[in-house]
Amino acid sequence: MMLLVFLVPLISLMPWLVYSRNGSLRRLAVIPNPIRQTGLTVPPPVVLELLAAALSVGVSVPRALAATGSALGGSGGLDLVRVARRLELGAGWRQAWAHTPAVLQVIAAALRPAWEDGAAAAESLRAAGEAARRAQQDAARVAAGQLGVRMVIPLGLCLLPAFVLIGLVPMLLALGLGLLTG
Repeated sequence: MMLLVFLVPLISLMPWLVYSRNGSLRRLAVIPNPIRQTGLTVPPPVVLELLAAALSVGVSVPRALAATGSALGGSGGLDLVRVARRLELGAGWRQAWAHTPAVLQVIAAALRPAWEDGAAAAESLRAAGEAARRAQQDAARVAAGQLGVRMVIPLGLCLLPAFVLIGLVPMLLALGLGLLTG
């Protein structure tokens, strides 16, 4: 009986010790932040909406880029200001967007018809913003599904010993004592 008192807590801690050694528990706690990875201080759909609002009131493309970039700040905002300055100085569309991050290329693709053909850019920016929002929502759904799958093993490893300790051990002890006393 004395051995059982020391052995049961040790056995109940074994799954936790094994699971935490491989680092999977720490990996579950790290959630990537897509906003920080892009260099923007706000999500890309918001940047697209800001540009669409600026262009819908009649501001030129370089001026809208410069105003939005200076309002955003950070490295992404600075990249937008640089693109605006290059466009004002006469650089071609590809040259102006040449050294920008991939997330800003969505803005470049949405603004290109407005710059080269004179088309209204507000609707294409809003459509690109909606597509970016849908992509973020899809990524969030996939991440939530993956989290649910990843949580099955830790929950199972925690609940199984508890079930054994609370449900089966008292019943087996009572049954064993009943058989011994006769």
